[in-house]
Amino acid sequence: MQLKITVAVFFGMAVLFSVRAQDIQFSQYYNSPLYLNPGFAGITPQQRVVFNHRVQWPNLPQAFATYAASYDIFVDELRSGFGILLTNDRMGSAGWNSTTAGLQYSYKVRLSEKWVFSPGLYFGYGTNGIDRSRLRLGDGLEFERDGQYYSIDPDQDRLGRQNFFDFGSGALFYTRVFWFGAAFHHMNRPNLSLIGDESRLPMKQTYHMGWRISLADGVPRSAAYRVSYLTPSVMFRRQGPSFSQFDFSINYHIDPVSVGFGYRGKLWERNVANLMQNDAIIMQLGLYMKNLTIGYSYDFTFSELQTTSGGAHEISLIYEFSTKPVQRSVKQKYRMIPCPTFNSREGFWN
Repeated sequence: MQLKITVAVFFGMAVLFSVRAQDIQFSQYYNSPLYLNPGFAGITPQQRVVFNHRVQWPNLPQAFATYAASYDIFVDELRSGFGILLTNDRMGSAGWNSTTAGLQYSYKVRLSEKWVFSPGLYFGYGTNGIDRSRLRLGDGLEFERDGQYYSIDPDQDRLGRQNFFDFGSGALFYTRVFWFGAAFHHMNRPNLSLIGDESRLPMKQTYHMGWRISLADGVPRSAAYRVSYLTPSVMFRRQGPSFSQFDFSINYHIDPVSVGFGYRGKLWERNVANLMQNDAIIMQLGLYMKNLTIGYSYDFTFSELQTTSGGAHEISLIYEFSTKPVQRSVKQKYRMIPCPTFNSREGFWN
């Protein structure tokens, strides 16, 4: 009996780690800029606060819930951006919970009047684990106290939380209307094992690109914020030897609103049933106000769970603000404008 229990626990942990071998994902990847690439830290001329929330498979008993929050600021005199990124991921009936907190730094190099180069670094600390009181092993060795279940099986005591350090880097090239970059997360491959063993998180590679296409050529710049435009973007991710994913989205804007769709999957691969590896079609909506951007998206999944899981809902909030006006004495070469954005509100480009 004891051997069966141990095997069951270890098998359950193996399945859990295989499911969580990849990082959390956001369909609105450019609305979570610091999570996408540390080179985005301090990319706006103002301070910025971002909040993201994603609920995946909400119709299932234990939905996946993901939260991210960030703050970043650009310091003119140092030509540098500084950021803070917090993430939390919750999953399953066993109370799986992963939390990370990290600091980001980027340095802005003006390559020309149009191009800026922004390399960045990320240093983080995280913890992950399960709530052992919520485990139900059905082994006859557990008892209930105050509505929670506890086991006298000593093997369950091996399950705990794992703390780890994390390190990543990234770089971004951008103009007012075009940007591309690459990011490398978990370069130190932190150990996430909950059973005192070794289970390394593979390094994640992310390559992304976006651009803004005006649909009103010849309109004076003073009136450009009133015209329509498109913002297509692509992203490719690879993590470990077995996971890769392609994302594409395109949005149509007539400020202050936008509507668009996205695709996530691997068109170049087929599964055992000779079907393309499609993951989801994504509907996106956006509202751009003076200092606040609100985004909503819904994932229509292609999996067999599509009719029962409820897909995935995601919301993002981006608030930009300035605590003091930019001093006229600040040299123009330190004013890191242009900066990429999906918004073209009047006066943003200064």
